[in-house]
Amino acid sequence: MHLIFRTLLVMRAARRGLARGKTLGHHDVGRIRLRTLLTDLDILRHMNNGVYLSIFDLGRLDLMIRSGMWAVMEKNGWYAVVVNQTVSYRRSLTLGQRFTVETRIIGTDEEAGYIEHRIVVDGQVYTRALMRARFIRRSGGTVTPAEFMAATGMTEAAESLPEWIADWRDAVALPRSRADAPSTWPGDWPGPA
Repeated sequence: MHLIFRTLLVMRAARRGLARGKTLGHHDVGRIRLRTLLTDLDILRHMNNGVYLSIFDLGRLDLMIRSGMWAVMEKNGWYAVVVNQTVSYRRSLTLGQRFTVETRIIGTDEEAGYIEHRIVVDGQVYTRALMRARFIRRSGGTVTPAEFMAATGMTEAAESLPEWIADWRDAVALPRSRADAPSTWPGDWPGPA
């Protein structure tokens, strides 16, 4: 498991925060402070683009634990899977640099939840990611966002999803997992099925 020690530290800190009343509302911005480690760097001596995705996992983990969503998911045998993600990089992180991971739930549609992550240094956004996640039952099948919201006590939806998010979702979608999705090169991708 990538970043196992950081994951354990973030889980411990989030659980301690929860026990001390440092909770997050479902639509609050969660923040964790980290530092770029040697193992985060690539050959160009800045944080590797793939490491950001694991760092964002830590932000989601903190948000889910401190908002109480994690406990509900464990109790019900649910877990989240990332379906789509887009990351925009503005500035690089270098060895030893401190940064904050900001995470918030943007909203939901009929099938999934949308989460935004930011890497922030001295108030400036260095990296921003949009992720779409679905909730799955360990016993099989999916959990609708409405069911998830009811179980976690989310009585109000986040702000309504901006129109561009639906456009993004449709533009990056692959066919459903049981649908045919042949790999053809060269050629135009036929688009979502």
